[in-house]
Amino acid sequence: MFQSLLDFLSNGLTQAGWVAKLVYLLVVTQLTIFTVTLFYHRSATHRGVDFHPVLVHFFRFWGWLTTGMVVKEWVAIHRKHHAKVETEEDPHSPQIYGIKKVFWDGVSLYRDASENKEDMAKYGKGTPDDWLERKFYGGHPYWGPTLMLFIDLALFGAIGVAMWAVQMIWIPFWAAGFVNGIGHWWGYRNFESSDTATNISPWGFWIGGEELHNNHHAFPSSAKFALRKWEFDIGWAAICAFRAVGMAKVLRVAPTLNLRPNVSLPDSETLKGLLTHRFHAMTDYYRNVILATLRDEVGHAGDTVKSVPRRLRRAMADGGKWLDTEGRERMQAVMARRPTLATVCDFRTRLNNVMEERGAENALKNLQAWIHEAEQSGIRSLQEFAQRLKGYSAAGAA
Repeated sequence: MFQSLLDFLSNGLTQAGWVAKLVYLLVVTQLTIFTVTLFYHRSATHRGVDFHPVLVHFFRFWGWLTTGMVVKEWVAIHRKHHAKVETEEDPHSPQIYGIKKVFWDGVSLYRDASENKEDMAKYGKGTPDDWLERKFYGGHPYWGPTLMLFIDLALFGAIGVAMWAVQMIWIPFWAAGFVNGIGHWWGYRNFESSDTATNISPWGFWIGGEELHNNHHAFPSSAKFALRKWEFDIGWAAICAFRAVGMAKVLRVAPTLNLRPNVSLPDSETLKGLLTHRFHAMTDYYRNVILATLRDEVGHAGDTVKSVPRRLRRAMADGGKWLDTEGRERMQAVMARRPTLATVCDFRTRLNNVMEERGAENALKNLQAWIHEAEQSGIRSLQEFAQRLKGYSAAGAA
């Protein structure tokens, strides 16, 4: 009997080898990732996709079992992150708290945010509110991880405790730390969104497609995160698989930009297209107007673009919004030596103001004036952008 006890403590009921244990760990952690990205994030928070009730109940159970996170709290915190992004009210912005705090201690930021009952009520609307959620999942969130500990211990013996610990840190590290931290600090950007969100990798398969964070911030309600031909979103692949068997219904995906040819005068459709694709427009403007002008001006001076620090070049995409005082002064010095660059950066600010205008009539009037002045500017890249902008269309928006 003593030997049987030792055998149980060594390998549990399964008597599994190391390969089987690693496979199990990979499967359960990825199931947790899929639960968070598909249900908590894309469905419950942003309403980009609906799942069959059977799947919804599985996701709710699995999230409770492996994370102890309450759906309403997660949803509310993430919605507030989008609503207050990169401000003092953002629950987990590296711009406010610093990258080290968010990366290594994102869980405490999540816990602090969850204690704000007013925010939970305001941003957590529309989440599951049945008896099961109130009395079980939400009422006793830590019962799930405790049960998971006993399951791992029974299946694999003493080593199951270590496997359970890996499961428990999976979401805190990869979601609360990695995505919320690195995803606002390092990577590439397809869209000049009004925050610092980046795509960590174009191939989103390890953390469910959440690697494509800049794409998500540009189109938050889209169920699909991969928006370029070379990008891959495993979460979207899973949604397509569920849809094929009638277990998912896609509600929203990012719209595609339509360009109408031979538009002589910007109209209401132009304005609608600009507002729908504002981040696409600002990205286009940065790459094809600001950077093109910078290349021309430094080229005429017999220099290269690299003579302007990369951080300052990137800051021109948003008017130096995230620079400190010294950085803004350095950027202004760069502008002072390059008047054409200063002009196109001023046009960028004015275009952004058009998109912030509340009244449609005033916005259209200002857009028409902006395009007219751009076409009269004599700056080739700016004229080309203005011509293309006139053909913007919101058709295809979802």
